[in-house]
Amino acid sequence: MNYSTLKKSVALSLVALTGVATLAVAQDAPATTSSTKVFGGRGQYRTWSIGVNGGVLAPVVAIGGSNDYNSWDVNLGYGLNIRKQLGHSFALELAGVRGKVSGSNVSTNGPIAPGSATAKEYETQLQYAVDLRGVVNVGSIDFLRRENSVGFFVTAGAGYMAYAPKVTYTNGTVVDWKGKATGPVGDPHDVKDYVKGMYIPVGVGVKFKVSERVNFNLGYTMNFIDADNFDGVYAQGTTKDKFSYGYAGLEFSLGSSAKPSLEWTNPLATMYDDLKDPTLRQEVEALKNRVSAVEKSVEDLKKDTDGDGVADQFDKCPGTPAGTAVDGSGCPLPKFEAAKDSSTVTGFEKIGFDFNSSVLKTESYPTLDKLSSVLRENGGKVTVNGYASSEGTAAYNLKLSKDRANSVKTYLVNSGVNASQVATKGNGEANPIASNDTEEGRIQNRRVETARN
Repeated sequence: MNYSTLKKSVALSLVALTGVATLAVAQDAPATTSSTKVFGGRGQYRTWSIGVNGGVLAPVVAIGGSNDYNSWDVNLGYGLNIRKQLGHSFALELAGVRGKVSGSNVSTNGPIAPGSATAKEYETQLQYAVDLRGVVNVGSIDFLRRENSVGFFVTAGAGYMAYAPKVTYTNGTVVDWKGKATGPVGDPHDVKDYVKGMYIPVGVGVKFKVSERVNFNLGYTMNFIDADNFDGVYAQGTTKDKFSYGYAGLEFSLGSSAKPSLEWTNPLATMYDDLKDPTLRQEVEALKNRVSAVEKSVEDLKKDTDGDGVADQFDKCPGTPAGTAVDGSGCPLPKFEAAKDSSTVTGFEKIGFDFNSSVLKTESYPTLDKLSSVLRENGGKVTVNGYASSEGTAAYNLKLSKDRANSVKTYLVNSGVNASQVATKGNGEANPIASNDTEEGRIQNRRVETARN
């Protein structure tokens, strides 16, 4: 059989097989019901499979290159494979093949390689070729459907093989490497029963999903041998031998029928199904309700019915008339009547403070300025007594009253009064001038009083 005849026969076989497999999967099947999750791991899928295949072996590869013989034959081969799917697009496969490979120098279609001119023909028994290869799914015809049924793949790996060439020379001599301690005369290699060595398999293929358990595979693998004795000769001008395997086979998925096969699972469809999960939707609805409750609480916190700047939840004096100055609790501030004439201010009037504050109010500046003027012009000394209302602890209120007294002293010193003229004293909650049971009374108790020494 020559090369052109082989190409035609293989092409017709592939077309026929592809047509049968395509018809088997032409109808759209409903999506398999499963509870797979996007991040559920490989345990929710079937990931192991085993396959058998058969096809043709030839001492040439599709990418061309030189050969030791100018004519080659095709022979039957067969193999097994075990696959572990590690992801939607990648798997590891242990594959093995057996058969025989042969060729000759009887054709006049091509030159005879130097070094093999005296060799008439050969036949190599391939005892086994076992390799571990990676399998990458590179595309699918049905990529727009929820379930794929036709997929393409590429493979590459490394393997170990055992073989025994048998060479017939033009003078009728037959050299069978099998069972010989050494090869032909001058061969330094100890081959024993079979020659053993490494090879690199590189292949492509297409698979068809026949059912949930069965795949139909068509593939082609080029095997590059790390030796130049696969055909029984060391031909000058060539380096490494090679052979190819074109095959068709069936692959059977292993594992629980309740689980889908990982290699045929569409990850986008899985994600969509996960988003439609009723439990997830219930969680989303519950979360939306919680967000609505939080938003309502925030609106309640912001609500200020009387418009005094203090939210209703913190307003201790609701219904304050518009325009009324209030403290941090929403209650009206004490009204200190400003002196219409500075001559009526003595400088010893009471000075009020806001709740929990030691900051001087602008309305107390006329009193402080008058007191500063009296001390600078007339001399003398004064004691500034600070007081607090009864909110909070006694220790805190004592500190707050001292801070209020020191605020007055700081103002006087900054206006030119000698610091030695002003003494300060914190009295805390002592000596209230009004009841601490009412807000109005507490406002009056938040004060500073100045007395001459």
